[in-house]
Amino acid sequence: MATDIRLKERLPELTDRIVDTYQEIETINHLGHCPLPSIDVVTEIAEDMKEILYPGYRKRQNLHLGNVTYHIGDLVDSLHDRLTQQIARALRHDYRRKNRLTCSDVQPDFEAIGQEKAIEFLSTVPRIRRLLATDVQAAFDGDPAAGGLDEIIFCYPGLEAVTIYRLAHELHLLQVPLIPRMISEWAHGRTGIDIHPGATIGPSFFIDHGTGVVIGATCEIASHVKLYQGVTLGALSFAKDEQGNLIRTSKRHPTIEDHVVIYANATVLGGTTTIGRNSVIGAGASVYESIPPNTVVTLEKPTLRMRQAS
Repeated sequence: MATDIRLKERLPELTDRIVDTYQEIETINHLGHCPLPSIDVVTEIAEDMKEILYPGYRKRQNLHLGNVTYHIGDLVDSLHDRLTQQIARALRHDYRRKNRLTCSDVQPDFEAIGQEKAIEFLSTVPRIRRLLATDVQAAFDGDPAAGGLDEIIFCYPGLEAVTIYRLAHELHLLQVPLIPRMISEWAHGRTGIDIHPGATIGPSFFIDHGTGVVIGATCEIASHVKLYQGVTLGALSFAKDEQGNLIRTSKRHPTIEDHVVIYANATVLGGTTTIGRNSVIGAGASVYESIPPNTVVTLEKPTLRMRQAS
């Protein structure tokens, strides 16, 4: 079908109308000379961090003790530069937003602060690897279908989500804006598992199957906890101040103690709710109050009835 030139002549006017909305609605556009973190660069950083955490399983193969130092050193050097830039951008934007400044206003040296935080973040890698080793082992110990640790590292979405969470959590602890949520939501889109970087999760954590799991920002999870698909560790209500604004610093999500198992589609809600150690929450159960240790919670279901098809 031939293009109607007269219709295309309307495009400049349409463009002007779209651009007019950028001044009318300024809350959903970012214009100026102070760039935000790049989602493409941030996700590349996350991928390269996985290369460091699990060497030999990702992009570069044929690694051995003779060449791994060079490979990891090259990655660390590149990550340092990219992290410095992206963290500086996030810090600058957050500072400007909170203080209502423009790019030309005098501001701290965010490049220097970004470099310091980048080094601090990279220095957590040995500790993160030790934590992830416990998570991989917990997955193997908790899933009889697992064929080995290699299979878990290659294939398990729960480990993928927890890996990114552990990286995002360290950035969150360093008070880096935006970037922790950017990589968390990237992992959420890939795995169907939503873990807020503010949550606190101990060692030997395993999410089996995983799709639909939600773990809120103020959730506290101890060691050797196992979750199945569809589990929600969420908020029961949101406290507000006298002006009706949400109080964002309150504890809104539950505490899960050691050696707890929560089965598929169970819901545990509330900042004062604690699931005691060695407890089991059955599939589909909804829990809104604390459960003492060594407790099994199950959902009473109607009797299943069967009859011959006519």
